[in-house]
Amino acid sequence: MDALDELHRSACPSALLTLDGAVHDLNAAMAAALGRPAEQCRGRDFGGLWPASQRMAAENLVAHAARAAAVAMRELEFPGRDGVPIASLLEARQVKDPAGGKQMMWVRVLDARNDLTSLLIPFRLATAAAGLGLWMYSPQKDQMEWLGGLPSLAALIPDPTAPMSRVISAVHPGDREAFWQLLHSTSLQQSPWVRVRYHTLHGGRHRLAVQVRRLQLGFDGPERIFVVVRDDTTQEKRKQQAQAALTAERQRAKDTADFSSALITAAREQELQQVVLTRLAATFGASGAMLALVDDSRLSISTDARIDMREVEALHGLRLDQPTPLSEAIRTGKAQFITDRHDLTRRWPNAPHLRLLRLGSDYAISVTPLGEPGDQPLGAWVMLYPRGYLPPLDERTLVGTLADLAGQALKRIRLQQAHVELATALQQTMLPALPEHLPGLEVAARYRPSRIGLDIGGDWYDAFMMPDGAIALEIGDVQGHDVDAAACMGQIRVSLRAIAAQEPDPGTVLTRTNELLVTTAPARFASCTMLRIDPHDGRITGTSAGHVPLLCAHKDGSHEVRELPGGPVLGVLPGTEYRKEIFTLEDDCALVLVTDGVVEGPGLTLEAGLERAGALAAQAVHDGLNAEETADRILDAAMAVDHLDDVAVLVIRRA
Repeated sequence: MDALDELHRSACPSALLTLDGAVHDLNAAMAAALGRPAEQCRGRDFGGLWPASQRMAAENLVAHAARAAAVAMRELEFPGRDGVPIASLLEARQVKDPAGGKQMMWVRVLDARNDLTSLLIPFRLATAAAGLGLWMYSPQKDQMEWLGGLPSLAALIPDPTAPMSRVISAVHPGDREAFWQLLHSTSLQQSPWVRVRYHTLHGGRHRLAVQVRRLQLGFDGPERIFVVVRDDTTQEKRKQQAQAALTAERQRAKDTADFSSALITAAREQELQQVVLTRLAATFGASGAMLALVDDSRLSISTDARIDMREVEALHGLRLDQPTPLSEAIRTGKAQFITDRHDLTRRWPNAPHLRLLRLGSDYAISVTPLGEPGDQPLGAWVMLYPRGYLPPLDERTLVGTLADLAGQALKRIRLQQAHVELATALQQTMLPALPEHLPGLEVAARYRPSRIGLDIGGDWYDAFMMPDGAIALEIGDVQGHDVDAAACMGQIRVSLRAIAAQEPDPGTVLTRTNELLVTTAPARFASCTMLRIDPHDGRITGTSAGHVPLLCAHKDGSHEVRELPGGPVLGVLPGTEYRKEIFTLEDDCALVLVTDGVVEGPGLTLEAGLERAGALAAQAVHDGLNAEETADRILDAAMAVDHLDDVAVLVIRRA
């Protein structure tokens, strides 16, 4: 199928252009999006078909693709139905003319339904540059969401999202009607500035200027109302500044989490390009970004179209053996940071014709490789900053971590195993390796993921020394069998360790962990059993958060089911106090902690499963098996049946 056939078969708006930007052909979807009959578009300059506010951006996108023979992306607004613009992400790349074999350009709208947040980035950048704040109002949910901008404005709504009722309650009674009419007006696309008196929770008073604009996110996406806010107050209180910094950090954390999630879920190389080019510069405050991928020892460059195309042309097709910071970073796997023009020419004197420097200006460059040293080179991404800028260590570490994640995603995409392998890697990093030596104890653990969904789950175990010399052991189960469950599991496990370092009592540890999870409102709940063991005398302090009972197996072949006191599962009920029990682990006994996948199944009740696991553990102790062999016996029995849940086993004996 040639390019013309693909053009007309495509459901997304698409057009075929000459290299000088004239429309050679377009499909019905593109004509409808531009609001013109197709015959009126053919032969005309593509940029001239856009509204005046979008014309320069459209022409810039086409010029980048035409001059650099590289993929370029840009966010543009189509004239929408009822006068409400439609925000869209367009891609431009060169293709062969289906008739004469000449180079042409393919311009099309990318499907952004799974990543609507990327469409908002231009508005966030514009408001931040103008010293304004930007909120998004969702009428269906009746809530406001902070999108970024001037940090001090974030203090007006302390949480990233807030119900409209909270916002209205802070508006001066005399201004509420005008503000409400502004948000719900059906006749305005972009309103004039309206002044509003606003009161914060701490008694601070602000005089704000507010402007709203309606926008549709994608052709099939939702309509949203964007609220631009200017603070005309001359002074800010210290508490507002502190809250602003905290909210900005939350936004940074959210951006990073969104970036990570989008990298993990990218299933194709084009999706990976889209994620990097729409998010990278915005997440780290850079003025532009490029993605360089290795293709047969040469570099293929894509850009967010904010970098001079003469620089992109110099890098497109670059060989890895040429002396440039980009090729060196990819070859060695080490990030490169160049603070200015002098720094670049001093360190790479033999590559003056490949300087990554804007003509007539000077700026800093950050080059981060995708992947680790020793691996096959995959590529790198590049960010531009003002001259003299050197990213702080924590930012460099974070950028490197995301680049490693992008490299992992790219490798797995090319092997057609991105989702499963990334999920498996995440599970392996979440589950700890037990310490090689725990004084006075012999401990063994086993884990197998569920047979449904991804090979990943929320079961976990842990063992570590406490500051007072006691040993903490825990086992738990987060609801679900996916990446979110594993991420929640990692959060809980880290929280338990951090709190246990300050609070030796297991009941207090679970109480504080529960409050943390309730406060942060996770989407999952978790059960957990936690034990504190004195290795000298075997004295145990134990508690449980809705977890299955533990088993005690004796040398004489008997066993008992011990149900610990405690409370409900973690993350559900605030104010819960978890009770504890104190007992002793004898020398000839073994404690067995399991998750419900070991003792429950389609044809196995909890009572029957506990009895079976207890009998297996007691027989193992009677036979003289050590903790490792006992754990294997219990796990093998669980795997022999058709288990649908994750399974984890933790066996503890006095050494």
